[in-house]
Amino acid sequence: MTRPTLQPEGPSRRPSVAADAARRTRLPLAWPLTLVFAAALVALSAQVAIPVPGSPVPMTLQPLAVILVGGLFGAAAGAGALVLYLTVGAFGAPVFAPAGPGGLAQLFGPTGGYLLAMPIAAALVGRLAQRGRLLRSVLAAGAGLAVIHVGGWAQLTLLTGDPARALALGTLPFLAQDGLKVILAGLVLWRGHHALRLRS
Repeated sequence: MTRPTLQPEGPSRRPSVAADAARRTRLPLAWPLTLVFAAALVALSAQVAIPVPGSPVPMTLQPLAVILVGGLFGAAAGAGALVLYLTVGAFGAPVFAPAGPGGLAQLFGPTGGYLLAMPIAAALVGRLAQRGRLLRSVLAAGAGLAVIHVGGWAQLTLLTGDPARALALGTLPFLAQDGLKVILAGLVLWRGHHALRLRS
């Protein structure tokens, strides 16, 4: 009868244990840095704002940044970064689009619905985007942008009292360029996830 051989705890097991310990010690620092970096990316994108004639909503790069943050950093980090962004902006930091009043008032104005929907959009994109699949990345980007528009349309409806007018002011003028944003974001997410996969 042969005895079962016990695998000794030798040097071959130590690197994995050490690596796990190193990862655990880095997490508390990496998480807030990720949120700050992602929130700063959204804040910078908001400064690229082009007025749209006849609409109180400017054309910005913000929706594109929100989709990329959610898709590349994941649902939890994406939503957390957007909550941080909204909190900092509500306290008066100049992180919202420069055309608005800034601060808490911006969340109750014509663009407030878009802003408040962004954490949900980032979480949804992070949940739906799947590594290495182009079609899924494009669909995730489209779903995230749709959530942002629904939030904006809802608040504009409350402010104007007219759902059709809210649609004309805050959605229809942006359909063409939003289609380009969805395709661009889908391609970036697909290539970004593909690059991460090759490194892992």
